Amino acid sequence: MDILYLLIPVSIVLVFAIIGVFWWALQSGQFDNIEREGERVLKGD
Repeated sequence: MDILYLLIPVSIVLVFAIIGVFWWALQSGQFDNIEREGERVLKGD
């Protein structure tokens, strides 16, 4: 039962970290044009 006092706050911090990284990726334009990269791989050099 004592381990829950550690696991619950750690999981909450982890969830906020994941949300923060996802928010950063959205704001920096990581998902703006995902089709471009697929075309770039197919066209080659």
